[in-house]
Amino acid sequence: MKNFEELGLSEPLLELIKKAGFTEPSEIQEKTIPLVMQGKDIIGGSATGSGKTLAFGTGIIERTFSGKGLQALILTPTRELTEQIGTVLKKFSSYKKLNVAVVYGGVNIGHQIRDLKNAEIVIGTPGRILDHLERGTINLSDLRVLILDEADRMLDMGFIRDVEKIIKNCPKKRQTLLFSATISIDVEHLAKKYMNNPETVSVEAYVDAKKLKQVYFDIPKNMKFSLLVHLLKRETPGLIMVFCNTRHNTDFVADNLKNLGIDAIAIHGGLTQDKRTKIMQRFHEKKVYILVCTDVAARGLDIKGVSHIYNYDIPKTSKEYIHRIGRTARAGKEGIAINILSDRDYENFNNVLRDEALYIEKEKVPEIKNVRIMLQNSPGQRRQRWDSDNWKARESGRASHGRNRSEGRGRNEISDRSDRSSGSRSRNQKKFSGRRNIRQRSGKYLGGGKRNFGMKKSFGNRGKGRGRY
Repeated sequence: MKNFEELGLSEPLLELIKKAGFTEPSEIQEKTIPLVMQGKDIIGGSATGSGKTLAFGTGIIERTFSGKGLQALILTPTRELTEQIGTVLKKFSSYKKLNVAVVYGGVNIGHQIRDLKNAEIVIGTPGRILDHLERGTINLSDLRVLILDEADRMLDMGFIRDVEKIIKNCPKKRQTLLFSATISIDVEHLAKKYMNNPETVSVEAYVDAKKLKQVYFDIPKNMKFSLLVHLLKRETPGLIMVFCNTRHNTDFVADNLKNLGIDAIAIHGGLTQDKRTKIMQRFHEKKVYILVCTDVAARGLDIKGVSHIYNYDIPKTSKEYIHRIGRTARAGKEGIAINILSDRDYENFNNVLRDEALYIEKEKVPEIKNVRIMLQNSPGQRRQRWDSDNWKARESGRASHGRNRSEGRGRNEISDRSDRSSGSRSRNQKKFSGRRNIRQRSGKYLGGGKRNFGMKKSFGNRGKGRGRY
């Protein structure tokens, strides 16, 4: 293992790195920094939190000069990630007095136009960068380095056309750096089309598979929220992330947790950027310990100290599942990923289980109590319901203690009503197929014996005292 001094960085930058508390580089930093300094194109396979911002950021800073116009452009999929990278680069470029501009949608464009006039480094989302190109408020003619961060997620979010338009406005003679948690066919195609003999750098999984426990509960849909409440009250964890598939569900879960006295906060794309920034600040500072979020809002964010990941809604693909659970069990710490399934989640869960590197154990549903929830039928319309009975949810997926089936179905939570799985199969067909497939996988992968957790095609690093930016 090399130290930062051996990577060819200048003394002022080394001093800032030391002041930040980093004693040795992470794996992605050790492998990438020398290549960036040499001006080579790079494909970097590295997960969120592995230290890739500093991996490409240090080289950019060292090779960028004040007063020479825009020299480096970094494209990211989300506003939050843009802000995060901007904060890091501003901090570590202070010794060179570089102007670092951060641009994204949802905020006043006038301030951005002023910042762009003198910027040497720009970090932005594809849509807003393209907007500035069309306005003529950003000039890429002197660009020396283009960085595509979280490339797989940008493609997943439908930014490919915007990204390609931006690339075509960049000088052909440039250095291109591409970083991605997964190297998909689409990412490979993008690299082949726009990169010049790139060096490939991949690092081992940042998530410690030995310390990550993955479980699922199979429960009637009207009991999903009650089980979540029960599990949250039972644990004394660190930071918690609860994932939902829609904005509606995110608000539903967060609002009802707060109504029950559980301190939770929601973040999704429907909030203003100012609100999202303040929410993330509160979560980072541990002023609130439960973040209810969508994939889009959480993409690319490096959040330290996450002990529990809850999938209140199951993601549609194993790739998205890996992105979610990759936020816990880091740097030698234990973590747990908990999946709460009802019949409408079976299709998605079966999709997740297609990745045979994932090992998820079934957990017996504990005795839980139905809790008060607030239903929101339309904006401004809310009504409460209260279920006081103690329910014992059996592993068969039915409830006991005297309630009949029709009564149970009539009490579906709004979250389950609003998010129907894709496909044309009937509810009964989906239920039967889902249970059968899950049971088959349970016999082979999920049940008993020695735990063997793993993740496939996921990248990152581990190690104490290493650079995490």
